[in-house]
Amino acid sequence: MEYTYQYPRAAVTVDIALFSKVENHDYVLLIRRDRPPFEGCWALPGGFIEMDETLLESALRELEEETGLKGVTLKQFNAYGDPGRDPRHRTVTIAFIGVCEGLPAVTGMDDAREAAWHPVEAIPSLGFDHKLILNDALKVYQEMK
Repeated sequence: MEYTYQYPRAAVTVDIALFSKVENHDYVLLIRRDRPPFEGCWALPGGFIEMDETLLESALRELEEETGLKGVTLKQFNAYGDPGRDPRHRTVTIAFIGVCEGLPAVTGMDDAREAAWHPVEAIPSLGFDHKLILNDALKVYQEMK
């Protein structure tokens, strides 16, 4: 069934901050975007929700589609919706956080050119508002440890 509305609607995405600690060093999983906007930039894994998924299902699907990781436990921790956070259109994202053991192998897939673990003390420049999301996620991660 198709609906039309008189007023504009925001798009909804999910973004995932996945951390790991190895030999007293903390890491976060990032993907290098393969499409505009921010093509070639590092970002948190994530993407648009599907209409028949829960937010958690969307986050797990996007994580697997972009990095190959599955079986990870994620928890919703915040939402971000400032106008202009996505240059394509008005987008609200629901942020998830997770912690995994070791540094599992990851592969950039789907719209991710590359996926890699980065030390949290050496984060590259990030697309969208992902630096803000990551900074908030790091606070939550520190409380979890």
